[in-house]
Amino acid sequence: MKTVQCILQKGKERPVKNRHPWIFSGAIDRIEEGFEAGDLVRVFSEHDQFLGIGYLNPDSQIVVRMLAFEDVAIDEAFFEAKIVQAIEMRKKLIPPGTNAYRLIHSEGDFLSGLTVDIYGDFLVVEFNTAGIDAWKPVIVKILRKYFPAFSIFERSDSDLRKWEGLKRSVGVLAGSEPPAAIEILENGIKFGVDIEGGQKTGFFLDQRESRAVVRDLSAGKRVLNCFAYTGGFSVYAAKGGAKEVVSVESSEPAVAMGRKNFERNGIGAEHGVWAQTDVFDYLRATKKEFDMIILDPPAFCKNKNQVQDAARGYKDINLQALRQLPKGGLLFTFSCSSYITPDLFQKIIFGAASDAKRDVRILKKTSHAFDHPINIYHPEGEYLKGLLCEVL
Repeated sequence: MKTVQCILQKGKERPVKNRHPWIFSGAIDRIEEGFEAGDLVRVFSEHDQFLGIGYLNPDSQIVVRMLAFEDVAIDEAFFEAKIVQAIEMRKKLIPPGTNAYRLIHSEGDFLSGLTVDIYGDFLVVEFNTAGIDAWKPVIVKILRKYFPAFSIFERSDSDLRKWEGLKRSVGVLAGSEPPAAIEILENGIKFGVDIEGGQKTGFFLDQRESRAVVRDLSAGKRVLNCFAYTGGFSVYAAKGGAKEVVSVESSEPAVAMGRKNFERNGIGAEHGVWAQTDVFDYLRATKKEFDMIILDPPAFCKNKNQVQDAARGYKDINLQALRQLPKGGLLFTFSCSSYITPDLFQKIIFGAASDAKRDVRILKKTSHAFDHPINIYHPEGEYLKGLLCEVL
């Protein structure tokens, strides 16, 4: 792997000096010849001031992803120090009765492009950029050093790989093949996770803290969980003493796993109704009244050109939910679209409340669980936002 030099255009050094980890194509004046995607790159201002070192992919809109803003060696020891730092943070903060969490969160752990999740005794890794993909053997070696009894499974199959000019890569990197469902514990609650074929790496680990909020608020309530996937919020609601839980999910495999998750936790079928249908259709058609509605949809917006359409989608589902809720009802609504900012999301809910002609107040704002940290220099990393609202 080579190290080349990159010179920025006049006046484009400020974000790098402010330790932002991304350098876009429009900021670059020239790159030393002979480079390949994934090579290390030393970044300089137009005045030859050293700004830091990262890795390079000229085929991506984000041409350079920074690893360090000091003149340090990027080698196995560098990556080991970052990974150990991530491990130590999780050791301090992972709640009891939990063996599934995010170990490395890309920019949030200062390793752009790398995601590692733990599910029981499996590590699920994503190498989402050409630069981090070039270090795959080194990273696997380090992970095996600190988790010698764990199997390592790769799920590098997101759209990020395609945008980086990389092919899909899924399979065992170390240890054994995963079972169809790995049983995990989260706050003492059992879930099955399909790490090979499930959404993301198998489970929405970033919602752990919000699921606990639902558990604490569900006693005696009729709860509707929309976009339920495998029933994370649903099982927590039932464990919290909900009178009834209705889960709406369009995926047949997800519904099957969700029903199994109720069984895993000793929850009878009478407490968990599943509707395999489209959420928009369900909200418009249902005549049932619920005390709490949870809206946790997939990302409606994957680039800035989709923001307007996404905003209409978010407004529509929240409008329908607000019309369903009685006085005193709770709406727990989320967006995981990074292009929908927290401010914009709140304005969308404002619009929905206004059109529904309901008085609504925010009781709580939520974000990622702590094992999905946000690099303070990289606000784009704050993708998940939630609002717990009360209808008056």
